[in-house]
Amino acid sequence: MSIRLEQLVERLGGQLQGDAQIEVSAIAPLDAATASHITFLSNPKFRAQAGQTQAAALILSEADNAAISSYGGARIITKNPYAYFARAAQLFAAAAADPLVPGVHASACVDPAASIAASAVIGPQVVIEAGAVIGERAVIDAGSYIGRHASVGADTHFYARVTLHAACIIGARGIVHSGVVIGADGFGFANEGGEWIKIPQVGRVVIGDDVEIGANTTIDRGALSDTVIEEGVKLDNQIQIAHNCHIGAHTAIAACAGIAGSATIGKYCSIGGAAMIHGHITIADRVHVSAGTLALRSISEPGQYTGFYPVAKHGDWEKSAALVRNLGSMREKIRALEKTIKSLTEQND
Repeated sequence: MSIRLEQLVERLGGQLQGDAQIEVSAIAPLDAATASHITFLSNPKFRAQAGQTQAAALILSEADNAAISSYGGARIITKNPYAYFARAAQLFAAAAADPLVPGVHASACVDPAASIAASAVIGPQVVIEAGAVIGERAVIDAGSYIGRHASVGADTHFYARVTLHAACIIGARGIVHSGVVIGADGFGFANEGGEWIKIPQVGRVVIGDDVEIGANTTIDRGALSDTVIEEGVKLDNQIQIAHNCHIGAHTAIAACAGIAGSATIGKYCSIGGAAMIHGHITIADRVHVSAGTLALRSISEPGQYTGFYPVAKHGDWEKSAALVRNLGSMREKIRALEKTIKSLTEQND
């Protein structure tokens, strides 16, 4: 595929400077781009490299455009070069992808009571149970399993060996990578005399539109009500989301994070890798939890939160935590005492 710069700007916007008829065939990094490529600058630290790139066109911000004089190719000026690059990359990737052929592979096992859109693609060894619904242009790759009365929205892509258990729902334009399990039982047990008694998990997992789920991530079904993942959420690899959690729209969670049962995370949040979110707490909108942070209490105000302690006996840990929380007031008291001592010392002298 090649595309003229004027076509690219018509699709994605931006201010074009230079020859609108230039054709580019792919996106490449600044240092690897050739005359057939378009590249981008999103970090001012690489302005010198951008000035020397061999790319036919450069995506950059207005500030970077003013600062770079040595680059002689065409320029597309935009407020967010990184986002522009992402959208351009989607266009090139879609054009380079093999065309999909709708239909059901001969080795797939599809219950006659399932509903499969004529434009959907069902791969080898896929199992689709009774009452399941597969939307228009959905792609279900090899070895995936769709349970009874589960639903997959239009243009959603399940990579190989994804499991969507009974009655669970995912909306349109989702991307679900290999090894994902949606709708396994939550970890629900009652203890009686040291014996664990299983609590049937009868809720669903309900996932909105435009959600991406990384490889081997697991999302448990609710115990009674549903586990909910709102639209636009992005989940990395190997994340555990327990039963009855609610993840707000456009929140992003990095790899190996764990969200305990009945936790509620707001909209536009980001959760760093290996962060742990305690159960039954609420995190407000636009909260950023740093990697490795352990969140044990609800967070009611937007902002970035960081913290962890070395392992200790629980009682000792609570005492240490209480001391840390009071360090600010203790510091002010110490400063006041120092001023008093200094004043008394000066009077005695």
